[in-house]
Amino acid sequence: MKKGKILIFFMAFAAVMLFSFKAVHAAPAAMPIPKINISTDTPNSPAEYVDNIKLLLMLTVLTLLPSFLIMMTSFVRIVVVFGFLRSSLGTQQSPPNQVLIGLALFLTFFIMAPVGKEINTKAVQPYLQNKITQSQAIEEGAKPLRKFMLKQTRTKDLKLFMDEAKLGSDITKDNVPLYVVVPAFAISELKTAFQIGFLLFIPFMIIDLVVSSVLMSMGMFMLPPTLISLPFKLLLFVMVDGWYLLVKSLILSFS
Repeated sequence: MKKGKILIFFMAFAAVMLFSFKAVHAAPAAMPIPKINISTDTPNSPAEYVDNIKLLLMLTVLTLLPSFLIMMTSFVRIVVVFGFLRSSLGTQQSPPNQVLIGLALFLTFFIMAPVGKEINTKAVQPYLQNKITQSQAIEEGAKPLRKFMLKQTRTKDLKLFMDEAKLGSDITKDNVPLYVVVPAFAISELKTAFQIGFLLFIPFMIIDLVVSSVLMSMGMFMLPPTLISLPFKLLLFVMVDGWYLLVKSLILSFS
């Protein structure tokens, strides 16, 4: 009886598979596969050849866009300060890196919005309307960005790179090349971020010292002081509305 049931099951399975096979082959193709052809054409004129080279160079520059966003905007100062804040609190991976970087990016967009608006008004829109050439658009677009970076750059740092580049005496802050301004701006931003980070560490370091002294006086040498001081540091940060004060200070530092 059992063997009969097994035989019936296999016969039914074979019938279903045969029916499905016939149905698939009988059904018409619903979606034809497109033909893909990759070919290169000979340019008809030298101007067309130059345009293709410009497009290739533009696509190459787009790969460097993250570096431009990091080194030529307020992102460096903000993300370094956030890193110091997390270290001073001793919260290890909280907030996560994704949260801190995301917040730093949106603050960067907020701070750089006036600069972007000026670049769009003076360079991008006139170029799209064929009122200025590409070289003029690049020159006009670099002026607001150069002005922003020079405002945050120390004179000592700028002079260092100007001297090393051996620029002539006719170079001023209005026409200094960007390859000189960017590294000077970067090290100035790092120094400013470290100064803010030092001020962030002071109140939390005092809490750590107080907690360590109390634990030592009570003879609790085996209890980690950071474990006890962490709730007090979080309480202090929340009570003074730390995120509001920190973000406000960062925004005002660029004004």
